[in-house]
Amino acid sequence: MNSPRFLIALATLVLGPWFVMQASAAKPNFIVILMDDMGYGDVEPFGSKLNRTPQLNKMAAEGMKLTSFYAATVCTPSRAQMMTGCYAKRVSMPKVIGPSCPTGLSTNEKTVARLLKDLGYATMCIGKWHLGDQSEFLPTRHGFDHYLGLPYSNDMGAEGGKGVKAGTNPPLPLLKDAKVVEAPAVQDKLTKLYTEEAIKFITAHKDIPFFLYFPHTAVHTPINPGKEFAGKSANGRYGDWVEEVDWSVGQVLKTVRDLKLDSNTMVIFTSDNGPWLIKGKDGGVAGPLRGGKASCWEGGLRVPTIAWWPDKIPAGSSCAAMTSEMDILPTLVGLAGGKVPTDRKIDGMDLWPILSGKSKDSPHDALYYFSKDGNLEAVRSGHWKLFVKKPSGGKGSPKNPNPALPVLYNLDQDLGENTDVADKNPDVVKKMLGLIDRMDKDLGVQRKGPGVRPCGSVSNPKPLIMDGKEYN
Repeated sequence: MNSPRFLIALATLVLGPWFVMQASAAKPNFIVILMDDMGYGDVEPFGSKLNRTPQLNKMAAEGMKLTSFYAATVCTPSRAQMMTGCYAKRVSMPKVIGPSCPTGLSTNEKTVARLLKDLGYATMCIGKWHLGDQSEFLPTRHGFDHYLGLPYSNDMGAEGGKGVKAGTNPPLPLLKDAKVVEAPAVQDKLTKLYTEEAIKFITAHKDIPFFLYFPHTAVHTPINPGKEFAGKSANGRYGDWVEEVDWSVGQVLKTVRDLKLDSNTMVIFTSDNGPWLIKGKDGGVAGPLRGGKASCWEGGLRVPTIAWWPDKIPAGSSCAAMTSEMDILPTLVGLAGGKVPTDRKIDGMDLWPILSGKSKDSPHDALYYFSKDGNLEAVRSGHWKLFVKKPSGGKGSPKNPNPALPVLYNLDQDLGENTDVADKNPDVVKKMLGLIDRMDKDLGVQRKGPGVRPCGSVSNPKPLIMDGKEYN
């Protein structure tokens, strides 16, 4: 009965509007908009000439572009990192999971939602979860008051997709909290549905601190733009969906402005990994970067990212310092007046010195690149990037298609990762191998190190429930 949220509710009843105003001013609101498979070159602020994104243009003009912001190579690991502030391998979520999987994100993890909820925040997740569809793994067991969305990727339903034989999985479910409310989900209505729900949540909680995690289904294949946007872009159905998402971002920011919450609300727009290049025109592009989703080339993990908070984050600014989705947890918790857990290792760092414009330096001495199988492939430190395993998702550089390992790239001079300079920089290679050795002692390279925490597990996974019955 003495939880922070109970005390806030009691104080609101006793002290009325004065307390509501003070509480709201004391703690900022947070909105994290996460795209699915959007490439570095898929929006205009990051160089797209194919997709029209006027709302993201405006967001970037009013905020900060993070041009070296890293995710994971594929869906589940990326979302695990976003929620926990840890490398996916540390929380035993290094691979993509599917329907009725016996494993998921452990409820022992202290997610950003749980930490903010403990600080009195209203919390909601709208969109794709993909950290386990068993009841104990769903968002409502990880600090979210409410949830609306798909529990996994939109190609994992009965209609089939990559690695999914048609008919082997249940129809694609739309969940509200922990119950299936529609199956199969009508995919061309999802972006509009999600956006309307986001507006409702923001409006309903305008007088108390809130955290909205908004992981879109878009633009993961199959591509399903809404009817209002279908056929309207100059880049086929992929461009249609990108432009619908841009509209959605605009609706969210407009709601924040109309409610006069913009001076106290930080919004972050980013993606969970690079573009799914094998999907061709349905897969997006990585712009100047090499590779895409499922690879440890820059195009697989470096994602378009914008941070917006009028008068707090410098307008029209840009920062090239190494940053990561793992940094979101410590940044938000710190701004909310809380503390990062000290009973476990957190890999993320507080980005507020960068976002506030006070620093251009990365808080990380290194960032590590893990493959879609959870093996350590590369490390970046400063402008240097060293591969210690043959790069996944493609051959070696065009000038050296089968390079001898390790391979070193200078990203300041060679953003496209074309020229191996290991032979010319033996001291750099030695230093970078030391960083690899450090991580090997922590999380392992091709094994699990002592720093790995167990995932959640159920002995008898069950299908999701609809209308009180298991559906299939």
